[in-house]
Order: sequence, then structure tokens, then C-alpha cells
Amino acid sequence: MTNLLKLPTWADDEYVFAVVETPRSSTCKLDFEPKLGVFTLAKSLIAGLSYPDWGFIPSTKAQDGDPLDVPIVHDARTYPGVVLKCRPVGVLEVEQKSDGKKERNDRVFAVPDRSPLETDLKDVRHLPSRARDELEEFFRTTNALENKELKFLGWRGPNHAVKTIKRPSK
Repeated sequence: MTNLLKLPTWADDEYVFAVVETPRSSTCKLDFEPKLGVFTLAKSLIAGLSYPDWGFIPSTKAQDGDPLDVPIVHDARTYPGVVLKCRPVGVLEVEQKSDGKKERNDRVFAVPDRSPLETDLKDVRHLPSRARDELEEFFRTTNALENKELKFLGWRGPNHAVKTIKRPSK
């Protein structure tokens, strides 16, 4: 299998590639394991929770050492390993504290180029405030059993998302 982590980041000047790890409605998180070329179980969620389409932007590296996380905003369900051409629409900046160590673990939100219901979403800050609040609560809850503390630093728009994607890892 192709090493999905090594795919190009950018599809063109406007769109990035997003690799789906965990499909929408899944109650467990999957991670791509490049050495095996398969998806492995990362964690199960608390009863009653399910994921949006969730993946990573290939050939990027966040401060936590993993590729940049990308929740994908659309109304369809995909499958692990599907590569979507997506437009970055914003970032939720997150500071994560685990075992006394603080690090950034930002989430870059994106919309697929072939997503007719979300085509008009150009900026994640234009989501209803309740939707943003629910997303923050989802992230807080999915980390509750892992001894991680999350601090939300704010929602930023598409220009900041592009800067985050292009920023070299530290």
C-alpha cells in the first residue's frame, strides 16, 4: 500500500489533500500505520459519541509529531484511506497538556471540492456558534479519558489555516 503520509500536501494553489483515517459516524478512532500499510485502532470513544470525517494532511508535521489533524466538514460519509481534495476553511487552535508537557495540537478544518452542501462555507468561523461550541466539547470529551487537558486558543480563518499548513514543524 502507498504510504499515505508521504502524499503531497497540496493538490493545487487552493486545495490540499486530506487522508481520511476515521470515517464519519465511527465510534472508534483509527490511525494509519505506515510500517504496516494499514489502519489500526487508536481508541474507542465514550458511549454516545461519534467522529466527523477525520484525517490528516499528508507531508505535514504538527508540534505533537503527527501530521496536521483535519476534521472534514461535509455531509457525506467516507472510508479509511480515501483521499479528498479539500479547501482549508480555518483552524481551531488548541494547546494540549499531557504528563506536564504543553504542546500545540491545532485542527485544520477543510471542505471537499466535491461537497455540494458545504460549497458556500469559506470560513469555519461562519459555522453557527453552537456548532463551534459542540466541536470544542467533542474534542474535550474525546480526550477526557486520556489524561489530556485541552485549552482552546481560538478559531481562525482560512488564511491562518494556509499559514498553519505551510509552517515548518518545530
